[in-house]
Amino acid sequence: MNAEKIKLNGNGHHVNGTMLHVIGDDHVGTAYDTPMREDAFDLSDEEKMEKIAANFREIMHTLGLDLTDDSLNGTPRRVAKMYVKEIFQGLDPNNKPPATLFDNKYKYKQMLIEKMIPVQSTCEHHFQPIYGKAHIAYISSGKVIGLSKLNRIVDYYSRRPQVQERLTIQIANELKKVLKTNDIAVYIEAKHMCVSARGIKHHGCSTVTSEYSGKFLNENTRAEFLASIGG
Repeated sequence: MNAEKIKLNGNGHHVNGTMLHVIGDDHVGTAYDTPMREDAFDLSDEEKMEKIAANFREIMHTLGLDLTDDSLNGTPRRVAKMYVKEIFQGLDPNNKPPATLFDNKYKYKQMLIEKMIPVQSTCEHHFQPIYGKAHIAYISSGKVIGLSKLNRIVDYYSRRPQVQERLTIQIANELKKVLKTNDIAVYIEAKHMCVSARGIKHHGCSTVTSEYSGKFLNENTRAEFLASIGG
């Protein structure tokens, strides 16, 4: 396959029809960044919600639902607001949490671990929920960060259509950049509703991903981290 970017139509097929390829269950990643169009932020949030509501109303109509019913009439707008303002708010860089750093005045040189950070994300293949926990650690290079900011970084990258592998790397890359250190560990264990609610419908499965860099590439340091989180 040529290295050039391949233009796909709405069904994920090549528009020239010479080769068919559908990206579905295969976890194919093209970059660490979430795939976004150049015009992704041309519309205001309100304009996006209006378009999403209109399109979701059409989906509900196609499914045969009675949109004059009091219980259903407001659903398109509620879904649109949920998409833009809640579960996909991490797509908007304006929502990126500011990271305030402080000098490591106490000269703490060991790893700092934040455990059991809630992960609430959405599978980009079927738009089904992903939920689980993230554990992250870093070793200070001279700066420290408020603990809540670690949680906010995880939440920001979670609130967009994702694959867990990319989410793990995005969190790790952001921590490296913000903390100005390569000594980073990220470990995520999550359940995917696209596995338990559709397709194979297997309950109880979980997916584990991890990213280590700097001192965490050392076997003993990594083992200390994993022992601390019970991994």
